[in-house]
Amino acid sequence: MGHTLNNKMPNPGASIRETTAEQPSARIFEVGINERLPLPQLAVLALQNVFGMTGMFVFPGLLGRAFHLSDPQISYLYGMTFIACGIITILQSVLLLRLPIAQGPYAGSFGALLTVGHLQAGGLGTAFGSFFVASLIWCLLTVPIRGRSVAGMFVRHLRLPIISGMIVMLIMVQIASVALPTWIGSPKNPGFPLVNLFSGAVAVAGIVFAMLWGGRRLRSVAILLGLALGTLAYTLFQPMSFAAVSAAPLLVEPRIFPFGFGARADLVAVFLLVLIPAGMGSMALYQTVADWGNETLSPGRMSEGLFGVALGSVVAAVWGGFSTIAYPDNIGILRATRVGSRFVTLAAGVLLIVFGGCVKFDMLLVVVPIPVISAAATLLFGIVFMHGVHILAHVEWDDRRLIAAGLAFLVGLGGLFISPDVIHAMPLMLQLVLQQPVISGGFTLVVLHSLLCSKQQPSNESSAAQSRAENRA
Repeated sequence: MGHTLNNKMPNPGASIRETTAEQPSARIFEVGINERLPLPQLAVLALQNVFGMTGMFVFPGLLGRAFHLSDPQISYLYGMTFIACGIITILQSVLLLRLPIAQGPYAGSFGALLTVGHLQAGGLGTAFGSFFVASLIWCLLTVPIRGRSVAGMFVRHLRLPIISGMIVMLIMVQIASVALPTWIGSPKNPGFPLVNLFSGAVAVAGIVFAMLWGGRRLRSVAILLGLALGTLAYTLFQPMSFAAVSAAPLLVEPRIFPFGFGARADLVAVFLLVLIPAGMGSMALYQTVADWGNETLSPGRMSEGLFGVALGSVVAAVWGGFSTIAYPDNIGILRATRVGSRFVTLAAGVLLIVFGGCVKFDMLLVVVPIPVISAAATLLFGIVFMHGVHILAHVEWDDRRLIAAGLAFLVGLGGLFISPDVIHAMPLMLQLVLQQPVISGGFTLVVLHSLLCSKQQPSNESSAAQSRAENRA
């Protein structure tokens, strides 16, 4: 990555500012969004995208173990998560958004299912039932009619670099809890802490080496190389047993509401609060990828992409999975490999469905070392977080914007550090809001920006950003 920082970088907000819309930003992709690749290279990159979706390998296992589910039940969670994400990734690649977007499980829905499932008598049945009703409502709000949707009104907020940049950063803050902590593990893990840290460090070192000094071909398989090296390092100290894998059946059988069904109005509201920032966060990342490929992203096309996110939530809730979001670590892969072909994510979606439908593969994930995957995620999440910083570099900062952004960021971040005793003493709705930085910080930012900055002329900020971009060029 280091040698790319001195290159001419794209202006992440260029295509969404009226004053700069006519001047396309510098393209970051070496392989364009609509370009096709040879089948062998396509397969390798698709496989890399699958193994780069860290939450895919972490969330089902964590949720299953939190509710003391059996290994076959955890395997089922893996399978449904893969299949749901694969379906939506395919739709986003070729039918709806038509961008190289991999839709992965959303940390917010994982946190909400975990919290609601433990607090309510109905357990996972009530959690998934309420999640389904909320998903239906959100899906109706995102249905594009003549290229517009009710939820698409959020797009106008994301046209501002201060909003899109902060949303990207808040997404990274929210999912940071599954990166380094799961890399280190817990005292109950056999590799804790030294083996976990060592194997993860080997994975990160392999990725960094391939990205910086591996050239174009090695850079395109950087994530796979790192995961392979990290897994090898882990097995040197902690051999893995695959007996459960060999005993598992071949194909998974999707079931409707496998944990039962129940719904409560207040819990539906909780899940709606979780789904809205997932859509907003996805839109921010859609715009980022479009800018990297000099692709014009119209409001109608953005609305179709948002509908894909909502549709994924409905599918996941019915089968027993997680709502989806434009996956940050896959965005990091795009930035690292500079391959922006949407046919790569199309192939990744097909692989997700194939892998998810194979019980033996799903069972394999139950025994694969999570610390290695989480270490790779820590690196990729960091890359995307710094891209949020890069977006904010184009903001013309003044006291009003500093107040809005600073307060919003610390409100979102601070909620993660409230003690468990204090959190559990609060109403359920407030618990979910404070523990979801994209909700608490994002809402704070939009409100403060509307109150403090809405009367300012955007042309000054746009002109200043354009001048800086021209000076850098």
